Amino acid sequence: MGKSLGNFRATYLVALCCIGSFLFAYDTGVVGGVLTLVSFQKDFGFGAAQRATVSSNATSLLQAGAFFSCFFVWPFTARFGRRWSIVLASVIFNIGGVIQVVNTQSLGAFYAARVISGIGVGMATVIIPMYSAEMAPKHIRGSLGSMFQFFFTLGVMTSYWIDYAVAKHVGPVTRQWQIPIGLQLVPGGLLGLGMLLTKESTRWLAKKGKIEQARESLIWVRGGNNTEIMAGIHEEERVNEGFTWKEVLLPANRFRFALVVMIQIGAQLTGNTSLAYFAPQIFQAVGAGDQALLISGFFGVVKVVSCLFFLLFLIERIGRRGSLLAGAFLMGAYMLIIACLTATHPPKAGQGWTSTGAASVAMVYLEAMSFNCSWGPVPWLYMGEIFPTRLREAGVAVGTATQWLFNFVFSQITPYAIRNIGWRTFLMFSIFNWSLVIFAWFVVKETKGKSLEEMEEGGKVFGSSATAIDFEAVHRKAHQEVERARAEHSGEVGDQEL
Repeated sequence: MGKSLGNFRATYLVALCCIGSFLFAYDTGVVGGVLTLVSFQKDFGFGAAQRATVSSNATSLLQAGAFFSCFFVWPFTARFGRRWSIVLASVIFNIGGVIQVVNTQSLGAFYAARVISGIGVGMATVIIPMYSAEMAPKHIRGSLGSMFQFFFTLGVMTSYWIDYAVAKHVGPVTRQWQIPIGLQLVPGGLLGLGMLLTKESTRWLAKKGKIEQARESLIWVRGGNNTEIMAGIHEEERVNEGFTWKEVLLPANRFRFALVVMIQIGAQLTGNTSLAYFAPQIFQAVGAGDQALLISGFFGVVKVVSCLFFLLFLIERIGRRGSLLAGAFLMGAYMLIIACLTATHPPKAGQGWTSTGAASVAMVYLEAMSFNCSWGPVPWLYMGEIFPTRLREAGVAVGTATQWLFNFVFSQITPYAIRNIGWRTFLMFSIFNWSLVIFAWFVVKETKGKSLEEMEEGGKVFGSSATAIDFEAVHRKAHQEVERARAEHSGEVGDQEL
């Protein structure tokens, strides 16, 4: 019974984390379609000439809020814990969501609301992967990083179909754009309310010296009290003893931080995030015409199916490095084909659906499939795998902040690039992707099937043998100091009793 209850609670935790990912994706995906609606343009007073500017601002300001929140959430969650930090993220996000739904007829107010929501989204993207990795049992930890990406694709797909539904079945009135914007409040509210029924992170409690509370939290999520749980508590206590910032400067750890930053930048250089944010506009650019929203909906379906296929059949077979290599190579090829098609047969206004447009859309779909089997899920999974517990807060915060910063950069660039350089935008992404093949071949280390100890031992994965010895020396010295302090404390207690 205890084990079954523990499995149920572990599944509940996974579901909550997936809601956070879904929320992040829905909010970033829905705005691209909303901005194409005549009702939104009429209520906020802008025309086709300003669409690229409004589209860029509405998307990039969310990323700006998310980027800056990555830095202040780090000390907040270190002091107050993961659980209440996620609740706060939910509250902040919903405040921004409510302001977005209100028809203020002011782009300034809408932009401000996007920043507020971005702060909540950014906080959630830092804390949720950390909380899930720290609380979930070992047998499901490996899949959590990729599940985060899977529910991201599910959120994007949902936003596309809702945009299509309101464009098709709701007239050009205010509620046409309020419905898709307002629906984001549902997962936002569920995330915060759901966290009230969970326990605080075991690792955070152990790090704070709250050993009894950590024990209760582990018993809650595992569904029983056994020696494995107690061993886990003592291990969490041990790995956080004597931490110093000098560890960050060790060669192997410097490489970890640099690698996470480069991989997150690489994920944006593929161009797929830009496709996700501005899918309707991009499909119009390759000749989809009035069918852009419908084709965007199927684009979301392709992303979900391909990500699920990767999770079920590929993730543990081809490895992290292999999937990054194959994904970047294929995406580079597909982007080059799109560039050639749109350069030789540029779409014209009012020409309708053409064979060239269909071929370009097919290439975009194939590019999305490649991304969701490689640079979509792997960076999140990799980021959670390569850092020791002692450095995970810093590593995840730096990696997530990098992701949001370059999200911001490319969401600013993409609408203008499509409008001003057209097919050369896809050529640019093709070059970026093939550059990532070189990066993955020479820089990325394979972590499939390796524990953290195996990565450290003798410098097998990260750094050199000398680096591994330095790392071991830090822990040995810290352990000796802690044991000496405990012995002195025990001696003082004995003297008092005498």
